[in-house]
Amino acid sequence: MEVLLAAVAVVLAALVARSAAGRRHLQRRVHELVQRSEVGGDRHGSSPQASITDLERVTSAVADERDQARAGAARLAQALAAIPQGVVVWDEDGREVLRNPAAVAYASGRHADALVEQAVSELLGAAMEGRPQRRTLDLYGPPRRVLLISAFPLDDGEEGAGAIVVVDDVSERGRLEAMRRDFVANISHELKTPVGAMGLLADTIASEDDPAVTRRLAHRMTGEALRVGRIIDDLLDLTRIEAEEAPRREPVGVRTVVDEAVERVRPLSGARHILVDTDEVRPGHWVRADERQLVSAVANLLENACKYSDEGSTVEVRSRADATSVEISVHDHGIGIPGRDLERVFERFYRVDRARSRGTGGTGLGLAIVRHVATNHQGQVSVASREGEGSVFTLRLPNGVGSVDDEAPRVGEAAGPVATGR
Repeated sequence: MEVLLAAVAVVLAALVARSAAGRRHLQRRVHELVQRSEVGGDRHGSSPQASITDLERVTSAVADERDQARAGAARLAQALAAIPQGVVVWDEDGREVLRNPAAVAYASGRHADALVEQAVSELLGAAMEGRPQRRTLDLYGPPRRVLLISAFPLDDGEEGAGAIVVVDDVSERGRLEAMRRDFVANISHELKTPVGAMGLLADTIASEDDPAVTRRLAHRMTGEALRVGRIIDDLLDLTRIEAEEAPRREPVGVRTVVDEAVERVRPLSGARHILVDTDEVRPGHWVRADERQLVSAVANLLENACKYSDEGSTVEVRSRADATSVEISVHDHGIGIPGRDLERVFERFYRVDRARSRGTGGTGLGLAIVRHVATNHQGQVSVASREGEGSVFTLRLPNGVGSVDDEAPRVGEAAGPVATGR
């Protein structure tokens, strides 16, 4: 980040210094031509016509240099307008000569923006004295912002040419960096727990003589190994889906997607004796999507519903469509989600009930995968829940093929309910 900021400042400083140098060159050239005209007239007694010719040369030189200066200023203004950072430039006399659109808001702003403008003026003043300055400004908003303000003196090679300040909003970068640190910490923790358990179990097995105990420990060790495998599989799945920001889209039947997802979670639903009811999935609903991603998303919603539902309960899958969108919803009658956690359930590794998550073997990545699939397809996923009553997760995707609720089944679409676990 600092390297990028320094590079931007160097380029802008070079452009501004070049403009200042061009202005001084114009002044020197005009002065030389005027002197030459005066000396020529004194020495050679030049005629009025000669004086007029010299004046025309001066005028032409001024016009040429002015045109070049204007072209340079236009290029500089265009360059400044193209960058997202705010830029303010002072000339050698401390007058503001350039301010790009990103920095205009600070000059006329109030409250937080006024604080930014004050910092810009203070740092420019120091830079005019030849002292580069840098300051981080925390604005608590809302929204909260973090600005990095850097000021540099300008020099055209002969003398000071003014100063430049660059205002860079690093709020998003800071948020992403915090997410990266959290992700690394979480995945390290998630892998450390089962790996440590396997090491302990292996040591115990090595010193155990009772075959029954050895079998029981080996079974637990296998479970921990499968847990590590699930974490790695989910990480690979999430990485692949994140990389496919524009997946290949083709007409996909919602019924087909739901059936494949139900088959994927059949071992879990069967083990917990949960009925997955798909009676309300309409056979005429279609979307344009990457089928593999969509199956992964629905399977993760079903897996989440089965894990947090009571044994022997029912999970319902429904679909509906209108002229603009198709919705796939998964209803469970489990423990529900507290209101304070609803906004965070789609974050990586976030768990509402960590103690229960350990028992169900979740990786905390399933709902993050669902969110990325929805984003990749210009859709969205939402949740409504009440503690003790269950949750409803709804995946909404654009209707790209004209699905409507009363449409008849199309060729190749399976119809009828699919139930598992009972």
